[in-house]
Amino acid sequence: MTADMVTPAWMHTQIGAEQYDSWSEEQCAGIEIVDGMVVVSPSAPKRHNRLARLLANALDAAAGPAWNADTDFDVRLQDVPLTNRRPDVTVYRAETIDLTPTRPEHVLLVVEVVSPGSETTDRIVKVDQYARAGIPFYWRVEQAATGVPIVYTYVLDPATKAYREGEMYTGVVKAAAPFSVTVDLGTL
Repeated sequence: MTADMVTPAWMHTQIGAEQYDSWSEEQCAGIEIVDGMVVVSPSAPKRHNRLARLLANALDAAAGPAWNADTDFDVRLQDVPLTNRRPDVTVYRAETIDLTPTRPEHVLLVVEVVSPGSETTDRIVKVDQYARAGIPFYWRVEQAATGVPIVYTYVLDPATKAYREGEMYTGVVKAAAPFSVTVDLGTL
């Protein structure tokens, strides 16, 4: 094994919130923390990033002044063991824009765009984590072979801390919850 192949020590030990919070933005880019362990995420394809950005723009425009929608920043799901996820799109309370870390109680909706390699995580693992954290809405976007994305929506059942299936959209999303939004998926 050459020196170039040795992974940093922090990738082999559990880290806490205080340690993570001391890292630079560059160190935190492209990673998530799950149960205190660093999980490296490969760069997403351009189509994935464009889809996330266009969805964020549409959600941001429809959300009104109380909510913002943005892409690619940490949501702190729990402190011990540390779990930070980086949803593709997050709709959060506008008044919390300068608060770090963003916590589940600040978040209304998270969106994950499924890409090759993220199928199990986006379809099973993150759904459970976001629900247990109490995030009211979850959308999963599948990139279908037809080229038109399919959006699956989920609504939190607060009693069970699990999501119930909501609407499924192809072509045009005309969602009433968490707020009224229309997005033409054919243009994405």
